[in-house]
Amino acid sequence: MAVEAKRTLEEVEAEIAAVKAELQDVHGTETEVYARIVGYYRAVRNWNKGKRDEFNNRKLFVYEGDFTESRPSNTQALGHKKSETKPAPAAENPAETLRYEFFMRKTCPNCPPVKNYMSGVLFEGRIIDVDTDEGLKEAASKGVFSAPTVIFYDQNNNETGRGHNVEEIKAVLGLVAVVA
Repeated sequence: MAVEAKRTLEEVEAEIAAVKAELQDVHGTETEVYARIVGYYRAVRNWNKGKRDEFNNRKLFVYEGDFTESRPSNTQALGHKKSETKPAPAAENPAETLRYEFFMRKTCPNCPPVKNYMSGVLFEGRIIDVDTDEGLKEAASKGVFSAPTVIFYDQNNNETGRGHNVEEIKAVLGLVAVVA
């Protein structure tokens, strides 16, 4: 076991003063903000005055509903026409073998339709708000980079698919034909 040499109070204070001096000389770079304007993304600093004023007056969408509310235990059928649906390929009864995790944000304009659709599926799942520290950590650990994201798991907790909107979720569940 190595024994660390004791430092004197003067040595520690000298080291702290040296670090403070280094921090005084730190120079960062200007942060470049990109936003969508007229169909494409461009640096905000390159926008004309009118578009910059419009950008400064923008409001974030905030969903007023509660994403953390639990689903009712007796969910209704998916509500699709028989001609456009087929059973999920994983098993005869997906409710016994599948589960999902729905990663969402309160400011996400695309999350409510996905939440509404997922409330009608016949298997268990949970909603994870990535605006919370715990939710963000869990999303990062699973490689979730955008909201909404729904991850599906089989009975062995293996990921079977991901969807970011209702159409992708239907494709993952095998409810629509996917054209290559």
